[in-house]
Amino acid sequence: MSKDAKPTRAIQGQTQPRFADHLYHPGPDNPFPGIWALQRHLGHAIPHRLGSNEGLDMPHQALRQHFGDAMVEHAYCYGDAEAFGVRQRLVRHYGFDLDNLLVDAGCDSLLALALRATAPAGTTVVSSAGTYPTFGYFAKGQGCRLVEVDYQESDSQLAPDLDALAQAAHQHQARLVYLANPDNPTGHLHTLDRIECLRRELPRDCWLLLDEAYHDFRDDADHPDFRQALSGVIRCRTLSKAHGLAGLRVGFAIAQPDVIAMLQKVRIHYAVSALSLAAAEVILDHPEESRRHIRDVMSRREKLAAHFRRLGGDVLDSATNFIGIRLANADLAAQVHADLLAEGKLVARAAHPALGHVLRVTALEDALVPGRLARLEKAIQKNN
Repeated sequence: MSKDAKPTRAIQGQTQPRFADHLYHPGPDNPFPGIWALQRHLGHAIPHRLGSNEGLDMPHQALRQHFGDAMVEHAYCYGDAEAFGVRQRLVRHYGFDLDNLLVDAGCDSLLALALRATAPAGTTVVSSAGTYPTFGYFAKGQGCRLVEVDYQESDSQLAPDLDALAQAAHQHQARLVYLANPDNPTGHLHTLDRIECLRRELPRDCWLLLDEAYHDFRDDADHPDFRQALSGVIRCRTLSKAHGLAGLRVGFAIAQPDVIAMLQKVRIHYAVSALSLAAAEVILDHPEESRRHIRDVMSRREKLAAHFRRLGGDVLDSATNFIGIRLANADLAAQVHADLLAEGKLVARAAHPALGHVLRVTALEDALVPGRLARLEKAIQKNN
């Protein structure tokens, strides 16, 4: 440590950088925390922004004409690198501790960030064969060795195999295990007890990266236990699904403060735009709209599942905003998927061969329109 550096404070036996060295630095490793953090530290506004090199005097006539003045006000400046306003609202909305939160550009960005912080090139990471493919895409792109384990499949379920994930982590000295819970594309949900058990079964130096993008659609989403950061676990959520902000890219990680500090060291400071942050604050200031949307989605999900089950479909239980349907084989699923696409109807088919027989249908009102998915309905009835 240099003679000018400030000491760090201990947190649960580890260390975390303090707001240090110099007024502009919330941590010694962040060269650009931005004006919003500086204003909070100083306790007063800075109206004359003469050193940030932003295009503050750009007229933006074209943007004003297309989107209006309010949008333009968020286009001039970098967003708050600490996303303080969004984090405050997440505290009120979900009951988290402020120091356990980090906001970034959607859940995908957080998955990449977690990998960058915990799994250097050459290390091994583990996931289920056929789960959300972006994790594997990022892991291989970073130079990690990706080990995939089969799903646990039976007549009644198709689920990530937690025992197999733990065994693979030990066998391959994995640095990180990825689990989507609820799962994508099956919709399967593991209880918090099972997640905590999985963490205990992993090697001590192996992280659990928990993708909770669909958390808001589980029946027990508001349980107080979900407000806590878990040791050795990085949990990632998004405002894309339940809050309808997929195009603006806002997600957040939940982890212990020393882990948040570790992630901060390797993140892009201004990954989330000022406009996205402002929109997230508005959405979180009106939680009843999101709650109503979640209830509606869950109701449509059950109607959609019941409809296809009446036809004889093998519909997987889901705690998400979609249902997964197992068809007889991957070839049939591929044909149905292609036929629907030719009709201008997009359902999702798992890209991984292990789950190629699964089609995923989002619980939108459009999916419930009679005849909308007639091709899928005929395939199910024909194969019963």
